Amino acid sequence: MRHFAPGLVVLAAVCCALLIVPLTVPRTVHSAPMAMLTITSNTFTNGGTLPMSTVFKGFGCTGGNRSPHLAWRGAPSGTQSFALIMHDPDAPTGTGWYHWVLFDIPSSVHELKEGAGSPGSPDLPAGAVLGLTDFGSSGYGGPCPPTGDKPHHYRITIYALSSKIGMGQATTGAAVRFLIRGNTLAEGTITGLYGR
Repeated sequence: MRHFAPGLVVLAAVCCALLIVPLTVPRTVHSAPMAMLTITSNTFTNGGTLPMSTVFKGFGCTGGNRSPHLAWRGAPSGTQSFALIMHDPDAPTGTGWYHWVLFDIPSSVHELKEGAGSPGSPDLPAGAVLGLTDFGSSGYGGPCPPTGDKPHHYRITIYALSSKIGMGQATTGAAVRFLIRGNTLAEGTITGLYGR
């Protein structure tokens, strides 16, 4: 009679058990969907045309260059600050165009009056920082697409953050987007159109 080493007997038993017992595939754990902020404006409707009061003054554009009124709700508990970015993805630059960068907005603020995006505005919330736009300055810079282009989409996104960014006015929109990774609790977007 042939004898097998005890280790081989144990190994054979384990292999047989694996063939009999169905394999359990671990389930993928999905994180909860991000909360959404609801954004409204008295200046324009979502998907509507931005008025001349918001259009840039310069580069051949003759608008009032006043930032629009904005209000938002739905911030989750734990929100420590808000950040705002107005971006035109249709600008012919390859990366779009940043028109308004505002961050470290206090968590108690849920509305910006028209014109609050201008440097020195009394309606700019205390502690909020106007970042650098692609016009090369801090503060709101309105739409001014190339003549003959189809209307561009001007997306204003507000982010509810679990912390403050704590940077200065030289901070660009791209840098803000980088800095808020992992700190965004909720976000919402309202879009205005403008062409000339």
